[in-house]
Amino acid sequence: MAANWLGLVAIGVFYIIILVTGIWASWKSKHEEKKSPGSLSEVTMVGGRNLNTWVSIFTMTGGVALVKPIRSKKYVTLMDPFQEKYGNTVGAVLFIPVIIGDILWIACILSALGGTVSVIMDIPSTLSVGISAAVAIIYTAIGGLYSVAYTDVIQLCFMLVGLWLCVPFVLASPHAANLTVAAVTKLYQDPWIGKLDLENSGRWIDELLLLSIGGICYQSFYQRVLSTATDAQAKITCYAGAVLCPILGIPSLIVGAVAASTNWNQTSFGSPSPYEQGKAGQILPITLQHLCPFYISMIGIGALTASVMSSADSVLLSAASQLGRNIFKNLIYKRASEKSILVVVKVSVFLCGLIGAGLAMTSNSVHLFWIISADVLYSMMTAQVLCTFFLPQYVNQYGVCFGFVFAILVRALVGEPLIGLPDILPLPLDKIQEDGRRHRLLPFRTIIMILTVGTIVLVSQVAERLPKKRPLQMAINAETDGIACNMEIIEDDVNEKDNLQNKAIEKD
Repeated sequence: MAANWLGLVAIGVFYIIILVTGIWASWKSKHEEKKSPGSLSEVTMVGGRNLNTWVSIFTMTGGVALVKPIRSKKYVTLMDPFQEKYGNTVGAVLFIPVIIGDILWIACILSALGGTVSVIMDIPSTLSVGISAAVAIIYTAIGGLYSVAYTDVIQLCFMLVGLWLCVPFVLASPHAANLTVAAVTKLYQDPWIGKLDLENSGRWIDELLLLSIGGICYQSFYQRVLSTATDAQAKITCYAGAVLCPILGIPSLIVGAVAASTNWNQTSFGSPSPYEQGKAGQILPITLQHLCPFYISMIGIGALTASVMSSADSVLLSAASQLGRNIFKNLIYKRASEKSILVVVKVSVFLCGLIGAGLAMTSNSVHLFWIISADVLYSMMTAQVLCTFFLPQYVNQYGVCFGFVFAILVRALVGEPLIGLPDILPLPLDKIQEDGRRHRLLPFRTIIMILTVGTIVLVSQVAERLPKKRPLQMAINAETDGIACNMEIIEDDVNEKDNLQNKAIEKD
């Protein structure tokens, strides 16, 4: 296939705009470092806690209940409260599913971008993944949160204008039937409004709760919450983002409905339809390409690219911030300077981006990466976040460790066909398919999360009633006592110095 050179030039211009914006924001970040009362790493990770409200809104497009508790102690990352309460080592263990989820999410969105651009530009998806990852890595590494936030403004504007601009042209296509008729009647394809069987309601509830509650485990959310100057600004950001998200999602719904109502045999795509060719996951770019004028489809693809890159850079910074602060500084090298932390953050951005891009090049299954990433965090970390923030007086390090192992074990036994994990544990309402696999009808992810909450609280309370000298508690106490001891030594030195100065003054 011959590459679409006009399209490549258009996408290239968009990438240049994003890169220039990121570089400009990195300069602004350097300027803010001089004015910010916070450390250099805080400027990189949370924008010096002084990000403009409007910029924050464009980057948060709720978790409102967690705004006040996580801001009240001026945390920098989601893992800070875990390490503060349970110790650095336990917090680092809990970080494992977080970093796995972030890298899989990077792979998911880069895979989506690769598939989208390759459809329109007639280039290999690996090439588009590589270029997009490189651009996101460069401006995220050099500018931190400022580069991510200000490029998000450009990207969200592209999305809002670009996708909505495509809607009238898609709706006006002569090859698409009336949407209201095609919604309930089989014309060229099956009706685009489906039917929810009662037996599948549990799975729908599971995924709905995963989407609505599972977001509290993502550091990229907390970086925006922590980057604003006040609690009120943080809450406004959340509410505004909740309004903007559906507005940005409506064009995609309309395009999908039109695609399901189209006689593809009459279009340049031909027959059979994209769905029958197994290209349902690429329906948005395919529809823009074949039902819109060329230049309109280019704007639409630019909007899609913007939406993907705005997520990629946020997750890159999220993973890198926690690696730099919670692993390197708090666990590996506690006397690390601010400059060395920043170096680790930049290296982590590069490594996470490289791993995510590599995964995206090995598989084009966006659903695979998305469901595994969300599943890992929802099943294993949501209970930990809820207990730590809302039940702190009832939980301790024993409970969270036992709950962590419990969640991993049960989720592994339930299995996951997408990655070849066998379904060993039978559940009520399971249906055995022809291939012998179990079709899960229970909302098992939510059940695992609830059981994990109960396990954490139960084990914590049992541990509280056992003899106090326990190995894990002793280790954490030693860590805490060491910090307290250092503070006492410093305080004694200061007091001794003040006494000597006072004696010298009295002699004079």
